[in-house]
Amino acid sequence: MESQKDREAPLDARQLEYFLAIAEHGGFNKAAAALHVAQPSLSQAMANLEADLGVALFHRVGRGVVLSDAALELLEPSRRVLRDLAAVRDTAAALAGLHGGTVEVATMPSPGIEPLTTLIHRFAEVHPRVTVSTRAAFTADEVMTLVRDGACELGLLGSATPVHPSGLDVLHVEEQPFVVVAMPGGEIEDDVAMRPENLAGQRLIASRPGSLMRSLVDGITTDDGAGTRVVSVVDHRTSILPLVLSGVGVAILPSSWTRLARRCGAAVAPIKHTARLHVALVSLPAHLTPGARALLGLTRAYTRRGNPDAT
Repeated sequence: MESQKDREAPLDARQLEYFLAIAEHGGFNKAAAALHVAQPSLSQAMANLEADLGVALFHRVGRGVVLSDAALELLEPSRRVLRDLAAVRDTAAALAGLHGGTVEVATMPSPGIEPLTTLIHRFAEVHPRVTVSTRAAFTADEVMTLVRDGACELGLLGSATPVHPSGLDVLHVEEQPFVVVAMPGGEIEDDVAMRPENLAGQRLIASRPGSLMRSLVDGITTDDGAGTRVVSVVDHRTSILPLVLSGVGVAILPSSWTRLARRCGAAVAPIKHTARLHVALVSLPAHLTPGARALLGLTRAYTRRGNPDAT
């Protein structure tokens, strides 16, 4: 006689992939477009998944959907299942002498300039068939949440002090001092160290409140009687260099931007006696694919050697 367990349909990895895509994109139509599947096929797959699980996963609101309480509980386990399946495929490929797969990395903007550029460059030389896919995050908490939830295997973050999050492994990578980036030929000379008070009277380009860079800017402009002021506030750090080079103002940035800024023709001056950005790589203690473990090992080697090319 067939038991209830025998009648239960096995979970389909494709269904979990579809479920996560709908959750990420906020609706069936956008998820179908991202997955390159027909929307009716996606709807049918989700109807089958709901029937198999015995719970409703979505509440339709207008043209979008809202996840049910059950769906919210299933997000992290679903990501783990797909991550483990990817690990099986990557391990099998490695045993067969092949290389492939994708490593998902959450990163904040400044560590995403360096050390991430150097890490990806070195990783690609050793593992040319493995793709490193980065996901943007703007705070250390966002990075750690993406890793804890299984959306990314690794997270590269910068913070005012070293992080010690519960439930995550932490590799402290480096400390980055801060620099001033300015148009060439002006008052700020390239590679000539200066103090924060030397920025009196400057027009400053800043990020929004909450970041370590903004706290440095606020410390300079507070009670300043020399006309120092913030002339532009940006969400996207990629806007900073164009604004500096167009003469809008000067910017205070971690030293990770030094090489790129100089290649773009900007002057870069170290700042004496300021805070440092503490860069760390976080990961879950388990559930890492071979590619993620390889990138983690390469980062450990980078940390031991240091990065002589940073400036």
